[in-house]
Amino acid sequence: MDEKKKMLIREIEHWRRSRLLPEQYCDFLINIYLDNDAAKPDTGSGFLGLSSSQIRNSNWKIWMLNLIIAAALSFSALNFNAFELPMQMGVALAVLTACYVWGGLKRAKEPMAAQILLGMASLFLLFIGVYMMKLHGIEEPVLVVGYVFITSLIWMITGLLARLALFQLCGWVSLVFCYGWLLHHQLDAINWFTLEISWVPLGILFCWLSWLIHERSRQIGLVFFLLGLIVWYMPELYGMLYAEKYGEQALQWLLLSKMCMQAAILFVWRKKWTVWVMG
Repeated sequence: MDEKKKMLIREIEHWRRSRLLPEQYCDFLINIYLDNDAAKPDTGSGFLGLSSSQIRNSNWKIWMLNLIIAAALSFSALNFNAFELPMQMGVALAVLTACYVWGGLKRAKEPMAAQILLGMASLFLLFIGVYMMKLHGIEEPVLVVGYVFITSLIWMITGLLARLALFQLCGWVSLVFCYGWLLHHQLDAINWFTLEISWVPLGILFCWLSWLIHERSRQIGLVFFLLGLIVWYMPELYGMLYAEKYGEQALQWLLLSKMCMQAAILFVWRKKWTVWVMG
């Protein structure tokens, strides 16, 4: 294979990793430029963007560095509870910063690796904060939910900056659960009417926002649309926690009726919402 074909194939693989073209188009172009008897190049990104050839050709210094990093992380994890609070915060902040920075650097060339790293950082942010609060005797629900609220905002900001719809959706869903917790503790008497009136208009609002914003940002429009569909069922999800109070039969019939209603609305308006959600 001559250098020109190699250069073209490398460029096509870059398009694949950056999602500039659909994967099937990239496969089609590669099949055109590859010789019939030539083996297809190693396109697997492996774990966090490492291919098998990169691992085979790696230097012993790289292995030693990875071993030192892994040993340091293991030591920190095993002795985390014995550290003083400033040391615990420093370790947690170092891990978070490393994952977020590494994921940000890989976002353009290796989107899948970036999503894995950013996802690990976001889950670690939620886990380590709640764990440290419990470790130091901070278990007031208001403070825990407040931390979850802040974490949700960070997830949303991460999703917006990295243009990842899943992170935005997870952040919004977490905020929705914080709203549910607030309702549970603020409403004196919760019945089916108050549950539905507290959630259903919110779901309709998110769907309306989806339509309103889809021309400016189709991704955010998709996030709001999915969020609206989720919020639609939040009264029933809440009722499942207290089925003995609200009645299992009533819960099942109400859930079925709302599913049928949502399916009918989506079917009737399918030519409308598919335009702004799917393009």
